[in-house]
Amino acid sequence: MAIDKKKVLREIRIFVLMILIVSSLRSALADWNDVPTGSMKPTIQEGDRVVVNKLAYDLKVPFTTINIVRWGNPVRGDIVVLFSPVDGTRLVKRVVAVPGDSVEMRDNQLFVNGRLAKQSPIAIVSSEDYGSAYVMDEDLYGRNHKVMLTPEIPAVRSFGPITVPEGNYFVLGDNRDNSNDSRFIGFIERRRIVGKAVAVAFSLDRKRYFVPRMDRFFEGLI
Repeated sequence: MAIDKKKVLREIRIFVLMILIVSSLRSALADWNDVPTGSMKPTIQEGDRVVVNKLAYDLKVPFTTINIVRWGNPVRGDIVVLFSPVDGTRLVKRVVAVPGDSVEMRDNQLFVNGRLAKQSPIAIVSSEDYGSAYVMDEDLYGRNHKVMLTPEIPAVRSFGPITVPEGNYFVLGDNRDNSNDSRFIGFIERRRIVGKAVAVAFSLDRKRYFVPRMDRFFEGLI
């Protein structure tokens, strides 16, 4: 039986078009981001795959950082996915200061506009590499979330005060002593923020042969 080449080519074009449409929707509306490091522990674990709401703040041209329309901006406490200004790597971090804010850290105590983000102890956990770590509840302008402090790690625990420029944001990892964040990569331009991380889609334990962590599936992020 002879092959109808025109029909085959037409079907291939339709298939390619469908892939482009689906990819464009994913790029513009929603996405997921694999988390390979522990820089956001205890909130996000290595092996988590987080859902990113790309419509949380704006609508961008698919596959670009070009903004079409904006209806909001990140606020203090939001977990965002961003492109690093250093090497373009996608990172997941928490916004701690917005444009115009004064941000300072004194021995791991965060101050925003002179207001202390009060920390309350929750638990002490063992770290395979660095001994004990301390899980704290941090109140950032009325938004509570967990942070982890590991005193035995050499880290930048004090800086500032510095003022966040217009159109920029200051981000930190919840794993305060082991995170590549604004202390090292600088302020984050608004256009580099991809969207808001809203939930863990699923999670695989990389240290235990990628066994699923069922208790983390569909867990919301705060």
